[in-house]
Amino acid sequence: MTSARKALGPKETVAMLAALMALNSFAIDAMIPALPEIGQQLHVANANDTQLVVVAYFLGFGSTQLIWGPLADRFGRRPILGAGVTLYASFALVCAMAATFPLLIAARVLQGASAAVTRVLVVAMVRDLFEGEEMARVMSLTFMVFMVMPVLAPSIGQGILLIAPWRAIFIVLAGYGLLMLCWSMLRLPETLRDEHRRTLKWRDIAGATWATLKEPQSRGYTLALTLASGCLVAYISSIQQIVAQAFDRPAAIGLVFAGIAAPMALASWTNSRVVGRYGLRRVGHSGIAGFACVTLVHAFVGWSGFESLIQFVVLQGSAMVCFAFCSANLSTLAMEHMSRIAGTASSVQGVVATIGGGLIGLAIGQAFDGTAQPFLWGMAGCAGAAFIIVLLTEPKRLFSGPIRREEIPPEAAEPPPEI
Repeated sequence: MTSARKALGPKETVAMLAALMALNSFAIDAMIPALPEIGQQLHVANANDTQLVVVAYFLGFGSTQLIWGPLADRFGRRPILGAGVTLYASFALVCAMAATFPLLIAARVLQGASAAVTRVLVVAMVRDLFEGEEMARVMSLTFMVFMVMPVLAPSIGQGILLIAPWRAIFIVLAGYGLLMLCWSMLRLPETLRDEHRRTLKWRDIAGATWATLKEPQSRGYTLALTLASGCLVAYISSIQQIVAQAFDRPAAIGLVFAGIAAPMALASWTNSRVVGRYGLRRVGHSGIAGFACVTLVHAFVGWSGFESLIQFVVLQGSAMVCFAFCSANLSTLAMEHMSRIAGTASSVQGVVATIGGGLIGLAIGQAFDGTAQPFLWGMAGCAGAAFIIVLLTEPKRLFSGPIRREEIPPEAAEPPPEI
């Protein structure tokens, strides 16, 4: 672990992991301005169906994580990462050449399935290299770049559309993937310890999978993260229609996205600064509680019928700030006891959170009726349920502060999962 960090350097490590995670947010958010043009050129009859360009990526993203994780636990992080990023760039080119909407959706599923390697391995590599609040700090910095991309990606996508057709966005995605492939293969050392390498025997994989699902903290925080992820998918897939139809301001989509995403990125950076002082649980639990409260208030404001676009941006931005304070911390808490099976555990948690969140987001998005009401109440319901699950997961440690390492007996620092 020490040699890996010295070889790469902590700042470059965080930058590389964040840029790998940003492959996904760029692939999702850059498409938002292009959805109407895609629907028109590929003859999509129902405007709601263009949401599948976003949702299909999420579903593919969740479908293969159980494959990437065990492979990375057996062969190491570096070669598996290279294979996945190569496939990501390849399927981006297939998307660029798609002549029909079904082919585009199929290619998006496969692009997301390839990109899943970054989600699994970034979390696993952070777990390989860091522990406790330091792990949460690095995860927050990684997620910060992931959240900065929504500020930039729609504007980048819109800028590309000014000089080229929507297919050029996928060509740029392929170029970004190749850039990250070169950087990671040239500079990234192997972070998997030899003693943590696992076999690909079915019983071993099944045992690690069951251990991840059985461990109460892993299970509870993964379910809470699933509901929170559903809110994020619903937001990304619905925001273009909400701005264009509910508020009749289609040209404002870039500003709206930036106005909501910029505070998210700032909150994620702030989380990286405060989590070590106040603790994973105090910050993460406060974030999910705030998320539930703000989304409920927003739903009632929208229900009143007098909400303006500016009010929508302020309230939705506030909700996503709370999301930023809880997402990285819930993910870290879910992985807290999983170091011995980090790759497989990250896969299992990712499958549940991504596919579950994608289906929840799809259901909320497909309920769009020309108003923001289905979206707002769907967000409020998911956020409230996520907080209840967190409460049930660790009722005696709700909002608890950091535990000093010297206060933890060595045998209790990380209970090994039963496999």
